[in-house]
Parts: sequence; structure tokens; C-alpha cells
Amino acid sequence: MRWIQKAVGALAIVASLSVAHAQESVYLPMVLELTGAGAVSGTNFRDGATLAIDEINAKGGILGKKITTSVSDTQSNPGVSRAQLQRAIDANPYAILGPIFSGSIKADMNLTQQAEIPQFVGGEAAELTQMGDPYIFRTAFGQQVAMPKIANYLADDMKAKTVALLWVNNDFGKGGRDGFLKATAARGIKVVADVSTEQNQVDFSPDILKVKNAKPDALFIYLNEEESARALKEARKQGIQMPIIGDTNIFSQKVIELSGDAANGIRGHVGLSAQAPIPAVQAFRDKFQARFHYLPDHNGIKGYMAVYAIKYATEKQGKLDSKLLAQTMHGLTITPKDDPDILMETTWDGKGEIDRISFMAEVENGKPVIVRTLPKLGGSK
Repeated sequence: MRWIQKAVGALAIVASLSVAHAQESVYLPMVLELTGAGAVSGTNFRDGATLAIDEINAKGGILGKKITTSVSDTQSNPGVSRAQLQRAIDANPYAILGPIFSGSIKADMNLTQQAEIPQFVGGEAAELTQMGDPYIFRTAFGQQVAMPKIANYLADDMKAKTVALLWVNNDFGKGGRDGFLKATAARGIKVVADVSTEQNQVDFSPDILKVKNAKPDALFIYLNEEESARALKEARKQGIQMPIIGDTNIFSQKVIELSGDAANGIRGHVGLSAQAPIPAVQAFRDKFQARFHYLPDHNGIKGYMAVYAIKYATEKQGKLDSKLLAQTMHGLTITPKDDPDILMETTWDGKGEIDRISFMAEVENGKPVIVRTLPKLGGSK
């Protein structure tokens, strides 16, 4: 009986400390890919969020309370991610930041839904916001938004009639493939090579050979960052001359650094870019580089904007209430007039889907160059 009483007492102390922690601060734990295939994405998101947290705390916090955080590594593994997310929930957070990989988010999201804790994620799989979860909020475009823009570019700008698709066999890649096939079919573009690759794959020579033999008008690459670099180098090695098209991942600074000259000439759609011709984004890029000594990619911007979105929505509702935060986020538009640190006008719809401007880019001399700005789907408010 004494042992039971001590155990109950210990649990009561833990519970009271957790409540006190929540009352004294705004706890925003991060559950991110810091090792494994998603390490580039997770570390960028972490550093962008950290920069925002430190800035907000220096200005007095949220509703007068400082933000506290912790960082857990999913190891780019859905099972590990779920365990780490449960630990974060046990510590009574206000909201949770991450993960990035769609497979991990799918493994996690029922936990935050049951706990009624908003979760700000970096995943792009279309289904994430189509499952009726009121606590999931994107920081990136879903594939159902990006893929039609890419298909339009192939059809209207490149006049492509055929295309090869090189994609990674995980939740991110499968969702992208499905969206790409649907979008290209709608524009009358024939996919003449549909090539699946594996996460962490090193040798892309047989895959690029399949693409080469199919003789498409263009090649669309939809892989994780490090695999994108390997595929690009192999494509150049095999003398691929066709235009290479990508989405946001392939324009990340890490891909360009790892690819070297092989990245030059890549074209495509970019949801977010540190090279965007927006003064606020460029100011963020300079602050990030000065602090962390590397250039941020789109994930760094996503982490930064997620924290500022939480701050704005909380101050709009006037109190720290996780369930109310989710309700406030649905249908919310934040403009730079509302908060300059949101960087660009951003809207979340009733499903947690995000809408903002995006860009078309091309890599020139080792740098992504924005060649066109695409409007918000819903227009400016």
C-alpha cells in the first residue's frame, strides 16, 4: 500500500508540474526529423522555429508569457515519431511543431486529435488535410495545389507532350505521383516512364537509364533532398539533355550544394524560397544565415512562419486555449500588415490547408532564381 501511495503521489506531482509549466509559459515542443533521410528538412524547420521563438520572447512572449520548447528526433521513422509525439503530448503542450515527413504525420495525427492539440506540420501529402482532422495545419502546400501548377508549366511554357516521372516510394512520393499523374492527364501530357525509387537510395544509374530510353520531352524529379542530388548527378553523367523539372525540394540549398553544376538549368515550382523577391523574406534569410551560418531552405521559412502564426492567432483570441487555437486558425488570413513577421499573406482554410503566393524558379550558376510569382489560389484579402 505504501508503494502504491508513493506512486500515486509521484504521478500527482508530475501532473501538477505539467499544469504549472503550461500556466507559466507557452510550451511548443518540436517533433522533427533530425537524423535519417529527413535530416536536412528537420534541422531547417527547427532552426527557423528557434529563430522565431527567440525573437518573440525578446519582445515579451505571447500574451506576456515566454515560449518554451523542446526538440525530439523522429529519426525519419514513423514509429519513433509517434512515440516522440506521445511524449510531447504528455508534457501538456499548447501546440506541436512537426513533423515534416508525411508518413510520420499520418502515424501521429490521431494522437493530437484525441488530445485536442493543434499540430503544425511540414508534410505535403494531399490526404493529410482530407481526413477530417481539425487539429492539423499545414506550413507547406499540399500536392493537390502544387501538381496542377507543375502540369500547367509543362503544357503551357514547355509545350511538353510526354514526361518521365522519377519518384520516391514513401507517403510523400506516392501522394506526389498520384497528384502528378492526375494533373498531367488533365493537360493531355503522357507519362512515358513512371520510375519508383527507394528512400536513402544511393545508385540511380538504372533509373536514369529507364528515363533516357523512354525519350520524354521532360523529366520530373520528386525525391527527398539528398536523393534528388544523387539523381541529378547521375542524369548529367548519363548525358540527359531534356529539361529537368522539380518542385520545392529540388530547389533547396542542400540539393544545389550537393549537386554542384548538375543542378544548373533545373526549372519548376517553388512553394517557398529564401530567394523570393520579398523584402521580409530576404531579411529573414539574412537573420537566419547570420545566426546559423547556412542559407535556409523552404523548411526554415515554414518553421519561422508557423511560430508567428501561433502567436498571431493566440493574441487574436485573447487567451491560451489549445482547442480555441484550432478553431481560430480555420479560415484565418494573416497579412504582413497584421504582423510583418508572417513574411507574406497566408490563409488557412477550414481543413487546415494553406494558401499563399508561390513561385516559378530556375537554377542559374548554382543559385535558385525566381522567374515568376504565382498568385494565391483564393486571391488576396
